[in-house]
Parts: sequence; structure tokens; C-alpha cells
Amino acid sequence: MTTSGEEREKAAVAPVLVIRKVKQILESFTIEEPELTLQQITRLTGLPSSTCQRLVQNLVREGFLDRYEDRYRIGLGLVQVAAPGTFGLDLVRLTRPALRRLRDETGETACLYMRDGAFRTVVALAESRHPVIRLFVVGMVMPLHAGSAGKVFMAWDPAARRDAVGQGLPRYTPRTVVDIDLLTEQLGQIRRAGYATSFEERDYGAASISAPVFGMTGDLVAAIGIGAPTQRLAPSDTGRLASAVVGAAEEASRRLGHRTGVRPDSAAL
Repeated sequence: MTTSGEEREKAAVAPVLVIRKVKQILESFTIEEPELTLQQITRLTGLPSSTCQRLVQNLVREGFLDRYEDRYRIGLGLVQVAAPGTFGLDLVRLTRPALRRLRDETGETACLYMRDGAFRTVVALAESRHPVIRLFVVGMVMPLHAGSAGKVFMAWDPAARRDAVGQGLPRYTPRTVVDIDLLTEQLGQIRRAGYATSFEERDYGAASISAPVFGMTGDLVAAIGIGAPTQRLAPSDTGRLASAVVGAAEEASRRLGHRTGVRPDSAAL
């Protein structure tokens, strides 16, 4: 490579490194810690103090950070720049790539659910290409206590559990859990595992695995999961498929602005 070629390569790499450092600074601000001192920013980013100070000053000058005495926060200038990117976006559109990837990875129908009282509704789906499938349609309404997605809502949202118990726990099959103590024990196990499974709790021959989707503030906003006939999804398949479901839920959460570790205290649930 000629000297001029090396210089061009260095000139191309330098702006990328600066952008990466700026990204580190902006990502150091969280909902829990929206205001930081320069010392805190330096510690969180791991940048040299002189570099961090120079970049922070430039970000303040451009309106991307605001300064209040010795503390900094995300500036209105950055909010204004980002606003067009959020216009018209909603939960379904943002999580659609994760839903489709889950379908392609597992081969089974992937569904996104939202809760309304004691019930859950399919708001989006990516349908399996298998000739024999478990039928789901957008708008389909199901109870919370019978099925993996419903138990995800109950496990991470105390209001969902209260609504379901208040509505009553009807039995749909011999596998439907209607004992409150047993259900409470299951919900604890689901929180610890990070996902829920269901085998013939609502319909004979049907099984599902679901995981929680969290929003920007760490609150549960949806559940994502797969549903399939028990001939393709048996308890022995859980280990093989659960990681894909959890991965899709984490991707959907990231697309909604959630950051790992930003989550309500599960001990209070």
C-alpha cells in the first residue's frame, strides 16, 4: 500500500472512532441516571479524561447535551434531531423483524401479544410454513392463565395476575392450572427461567413457548412466542427452542428502546 493510501485509510477511520466515542458518551445516560457529572461520564465510558471533556464540550456546543451547573443531560437538540425517526413507529412495526426471525429460526408460527385486562390478544404474527400448523389470527383473544404468553404477563405484571384471578380461572383441559397456589409457584419459576411454556393447557394437541418484551422504562409491554402442534413441540424440545424465543424477546425489547438491566424489581411481583 502506498503512503497516500495509508493516509486515506487513516483519514477514513478517524471519523468512525470519534462517532464511536460520542455514542459511548450518549449511551452513558439512562432513565435511572438522566443527569451525570463529567467525572461520571468519564468513568462510565472509559475514555481518557481529556478526550471525554473535549467531546462533551462539543456536544454541549451543538445542543446534543445540556449542562446544568456541573451536571449534563441529553439535550433538546438531540431530541429534535431524533424526532422524525420516531414518527409513525409503533410496537408492531418495531418488533416485526424479531417476529419474522423467530419464525424462520424455529419454523413455527411466531406471535406478538398485548394484554387487555384478564385477556391477551394476538396483535401480530409470522405464520409457519408447515402444512400442519396451530392456527392463530391477528385479533385472537385468549385468557391469561391458560397458555405461555398469558403466564408471561402474569409473571412480570402484578396487575395481570390480579385481573386474571379476579376474572376466574376456568378449566379448559385437564392440564389447565386453576389452583392459585400452584399458579403462583409456576409464575415464580417462569420469572427465574426467563420464559414460559404451555402444553395442552388451553387446547388439546397445542403447545407454546413465550418470553417477555420490555419497553424503554423496563416495564412489560408485550409477550412474544411460538405456538405449534405437540407433535413438533414437546417438553423435550423446550431447551432447543426456548433460547430462540428469549433471543427474539430481547431483540424486540432492544428495538423498543429497552436496555439490559433496566427492569422493575421482580421481588415486588
